[in-house]
Amino acid sequence: MKKVLVVNGPNLNLLGVREKGVYGSETLLDIAKAVNITSEELGLETDFIQSNHEGEIIDRLHAARGVYQAVIINAGAYTHYSIAIRDAIKSIEIPTIEIHLSNIHSREEFRHTSVIAPVCAGQICGFGKMSYILALHAAANLNGYIYS
Repeated sequence: MKKVLVVNGPNLNLLGVREKGVYGSETLLDIAKAVNITSEELGLETDFIQSNHEGEIIDRLHAARGVYQAVIINAGAYTHYSIAIRDAIKSIEIPTIEIHLSNIHSREEFRHTSVIAPVCAGQICGFGKMSYILALHAAANLNGYIYS
C-alpha cells in the first residue's frame, strides 16, 4: 500500500475561523476526514499533520525518507520564502505535490511566487478542499516521479 504524508503549514489550524472569504468555512479536521475517505477509496495510507513551526515541518519531511512514497504539502506562507523547506523537499527525493486552498496566482503579488514549486512534481491550487483530493489522485498515480 502506498503511503502518503500530508503536511500542513502555519495557520492552517485556524481554517474555518480565519479569512472565510478566502479559505471557506471548513476546518482542517473536515479536510482531514475527506482525505481519509479518499485515501481509503484509492488504496492509500495517509498521515495528516499540521505545524506552525518550520523546523518541525523539516523534521517530518526528513523522517519521511524510506517510509512514504509521496508527500502532499500545503506549506502556507512558507511556500513563498522558506528555502529550508525547499531544500528539505529536494533532499528527501520523494515525489512531492504542492497544494493550496486558494489560487495563489490571483492573490497578492507576493503570493505568486513559490520557492518550493521547482522541487515539486506539480502544484494544485484554487480548489479549496478539492486541492487535497486532486493531489491524492495525483499521488496515487505518480509512479516514482521526482522533479527534474
